[in-house]
Amino acid sequence: MSVVSSWEMRAEFARSLSRMYGAEVPAYLDLVEVAAQVNHDVLARNGADAETLGSAGRVAEERHGAIRVGTPAEMRQVATIFGGFGMHPVGFYDLRDAAASAVPVVSTAFRPVDPEELALNPFRVFTSMLVIDDRRFFSPDITARLAEFLDARVLFTDELVALGARARSDGCLPRSEADRFIGLATAAFELSDDPVDRSWYAELDAISSVAADIGGVSTTHINHLTPRVLDIDDLYQRMAARGITMIDAIQGPPRWAGPDVLLRQTSFKALAEPRRFRADDGTVHTDSLRVRFGEVEARGVALTRSGRDLYDTMMAEVDARCAAQPDAARPDIAQQVWCENLPTSYRELALRDLAYFTFSVAPEADRREPAGRDLPSLLGAGWLVPHPIVYEDFLPRSAAGIFQSNLSSQGRKDTSVAGADRSIDWMSDILGVPVADPYRLYAEQRQRSLDEVSQHLGFTVAAPA
Repeated sequence: MSVVSSWEMRAEFARSLSRMYGAEVPAYLDLVEVAAQVNHDVLARNGADAETLGSAGRVAEERHGAIRVGTPAEMRQVATIFGGFGMHPVGFYDLRDAAASAVPVVSTAFRPVDPEELALNPFRVFTSMLVIDDRRFFSPDITARLAEFLDARVLFTDELVALGARARSDGCLPRSEADRFIGLATAAFELSDDPVDRSWYAELDAISSVAADIGGVSTTHINHLTPRVLDIDDLYQRMAARGITMIDAIQGPPRWAGPDVLLRQTSFKALAEPRRFRADDGTVHTDSLRVRFGEVEARGVALTRSGRDLYDTMMAEVDARCAAQPDAARPDIAQQVWCENLPTSYRELALRDLAYFTFSVAPEADRREPAGRDLPSLLGAGWLVPHPIVYEDFLPRSAAGIFQSNLSSQGRKDTSVAGADRSIDWMSDILGVPVADPYRLYAEQRQRSLDEVSQHLGFTVAAPA
């Protein structure tokens, strides 16, 4: 009997979701088509340099999805299901304070964690959970009614969760069970035709459109599916030229002449989709909702903690200058701030310990006498060649910006009261598995590379403290 490994199931699951989402949201197919065209053109223009942050094959296959759930129990089931695909929780994102509008969720991302697994298939799912006891958004009465509604629904079948648990434990499933697992998992994230309670949905939508999308319906669904593109600015223009309405801005770092860092994201506007509603008198009619959209991303090099501190400082400086110069274009200001503060080469990023790299030993002909045997000295003397580690994770402000740009209402948030306490440790507790720290994963990847370099050179090359 043939067996299917977790990574193979992950790849098949990503393709299955992509087919399903393309059938439900045809504009997503336009996004994938344009992304493929842009990637082809960038590869033709830049050759091997275009693959510095990932092979053409990986970039073409790369996707991340996003889902939303309502309770710790649902999050724990999600962790079991995605664990069966070799996807583990990484990072903690609190979107409640990352947007001006009401986005009452905390999130983690399920993804492969080993570089080899990421190279085989890097599918990720950004998963958000409603914080129903946060008094900035929900009154005690709404909290109680949300809890009752959410506890009564069933998002995932017992069979799906059981197959996920087996696949997570064994790292594989027999072919027939793998097919069943992928089919059930895909179906769990399809848009349901069940009628939506009009009054309940509207009550939640007045608080937060995100809360209504999670707690106002009896099922969950893929909220967006995201291909990766090598030139997001070009894609933005090409999508607009097709008549597809994009959100107002590309989220994250600006376009500039230096290295791409972290993550840039944009999307087309959420589309009006027909949905069935049940009125208070029990009658059912068809109307529309705008909750799903098509997102696209461009990934850069992962930043160290000091690099991320610099990034946050630069973003704050961009905000300050934009406030002081309201007539200036934000992308122009951001580009200026980046040029003033960020090194213009991977080598300089590595020398200043602002980004994560793996390293290879340079040919002897390229080396000069180093001042020491530490990493900066060897880099400065040309003994080592830095290779950027791709940023595999997300940015709270960018995620909130995408959410905010696609909301049907701004909702409301009472900033005079304290929010409910949530943290990465809290998320680990409800999932029943540790949520990995992204910085630790990148640092371990760098250290493995330095261990290999040290073995080759015959002396220890230490990572920055």
